[in-house]
Amino acid sequence: MTKKIYQWMVDAAAGNNALWILAAIAFIESSFFPIPPDIMLIPMIIAAPKRAWLIAGVATIASVLGGYFGYAIGFYGYDMIARPLLEFYGYVDKFDTFKNYYHEYGAWIVFAAGMTPFPYKVITIASGAVDLNLWVFGLASIAARGGRFFIVAGLLYFCGDSIKTFIEKHFGLLTILFFILLFGSFFLIKYL
Repeated sequence: MTKKIYQWMVDAAAGNNALWILAAIAFIESSFFPIPPDIMLIPMIIAAPKRAWLIAGVATIASVLGGYFGYAIGFYGYDMIARPLLEFYGYVDKFDTFKNYYHEYGAWIVFAAGMTPFPYKVITIASGAVDLNLWVFGLASIAARGGRFFIVAGLLYFCGDSIKTFIEKHFGLLTILFFILLFGSFFLIKYL
């Protein structure tokens, strides 16, 4: 099933409604859909490099809006589904501890998940469940999703088709490298 959806997305990237389909995919991927919008984003930018920034912008806006939908799922579904389960298993106190950590590091958690292949929908729903500040959630989502989509767009725009295979093959490794550099720079600034 997932393979069929993947192929449909790749085929849709060449169609007349590709930008609308990309927006829909980016929206639903942020809350429940299993396949990331990059699968459409990459071939769309390669096919129309002059529209790279528009394509990345549409993916960013739709993904952030979808993130708010995922947040709403977590916020409104917590009392109905998660809380009774936590009470049944006696984990309410542990969840409260997790909630405190999440509030302290929530922006970083949202940012990291939004940039990496980690399922962003898990973080959007968790953010709603713990009632993470909406501004913090939104700004971290914009930075993460925008960073992710605009970095891919920039690489494809400036390097062309040759970078496509490299990005697809090494996306996870590139993301890990990015975070090593990012956190390494924070470490150097803090301790030097």
